[in-house]
Amino acid sequence: MRKRKVVYPVARTATRQTRPGAGGDPAYVRSTVAAIDLAALNIRTDLSVGDRVRIGGAGLYAGEVAVVEELTAGVIPAALVRTEAGQRRRARAVDLERLPAESRAAESRAAESRAAESRAAEG
Repeated sequence: MRKRKVVYPVARTATRQTRPGAGGDPAYVRSTVAAIDLAALNIRTDLSVGDRVRIGGAGLYAGEVAVVEELTAGVIPAALVRTEAGQRRRARAVDLERLPAESRAAESRAAESRAAESRAAEG
């Protein structure tokens, strides 16, 4: 007597539709994927303590002028900066844009004018 051929049922996953982004659709980018800026790994040699910089990026204090207080060389180089408002923040070195240094006389005149304006506003 011959053995009968075994018939297996079709797998349930055989009729499922594919997920978007899975497979060969290279134009699709999942919304949960983080964008990694590889330029942040580069070490900046043009920054030093005391330099005036503009904070870039999209974070807190973005666009404000600050002074570099400390540089940290790590996996992602960073700098501790103090803004003109007196706030301190650690920022990635890649997000800092170096500004031309002002002369000490211009800085002292600007500080005196700010002090005079605040005295005039108070009294």
